[in-house]
Amino acid sequence: MIKSRITELKLPYPDGVDRIVRVYVPTHEEGELFPVVYMTDGQSCFDMAEGLYGCWSTHKAADEEMKNSGQGAIIVGIHNDDPENQNPMKRTSDLTPNSIGEIIAPEEMKKIVKPLGDVFDDFIVNTVMPYVEENFPVKTGRNNTAFCGSSMGGLMSFFTSLSHPDKYCAAGVFSPAVMMFSPNDLRSWINKKMTDKMPYLYLYTGAGDELENEIYRCTEILYDILLESYPIELLNEVIILENKHHESAWEPMFKDFLHTFLTRRENF
Repeated sequence: MIKSRITELKLPYPDGVDRIVRVYVPTHEEGELFPVVYMTDGQSCFDMAEGLYGCWSTHKAADEEMKNSGQGAIIVGIHNDDPENQNPMKRTSDLTPNSIGEIIAPEEMKKIVKPLGDVFDDFIVNTVMPYVEENFPVKTGRNNTAFCGSSMGGLMSFFTSLSHPDKYCAAGVFSPAVMMFSPNDLRSWINKKMTDKMPYLYLYTGAGDELENEIYRCTEILYDILLESYPIELLNEVIILENKHHESAWEPMFKDFLHTFLTRRENF
């Protein structure tokens, strides 16, 4: 029996600075393989002490799911923090795609946010995934692979999963910051990405504070846009109005998303 562990990696990022990636592997038998969930904000996935605002405790959710359903998962958290400079705009730049359309933001914010989400997407698909699949006990293939993130990470989860429907069968899109783009740009981009095999989307939002209420309003617009062309059976919208924009709200949502992915992935 091989005990569970979290392995910290440093993988080469296009900006020349190695990026921290942490990989949780559950307790398993030699030769046993697991589906995998890739996540943004690896600094908040596993350890309360490392996240500035809270922690998802994804490894505990994975252990609980294995105990309850017998389904295990590997969790891969890619860091989006800037601990040396304490610059939150670096994370925003990391997780803002350029190819959806023009960013909607105050001019001062536009001056400091560089939309580098396409670079991050390429890093995940062409650096992180190949390394993880080669060095960890991963079940490869679309139906064994999911993506998840919240806020700006929710936007990135939406972007990456729809950009690579051949690689991801499911996406946890939690409190997505889709207000960064106009409805028209979102609609145009979605229509360009539509194929005959799209990922299952677990769209979640609360409305319990000012920011989350704005995200709720924009997520409803996004959902209406998706209804125009997206297969309805692949859409799941979860709204808990009292929930705030915080890891404490996303943690239980992740448990539900993980259970759905692991128990239904062959049907997506």
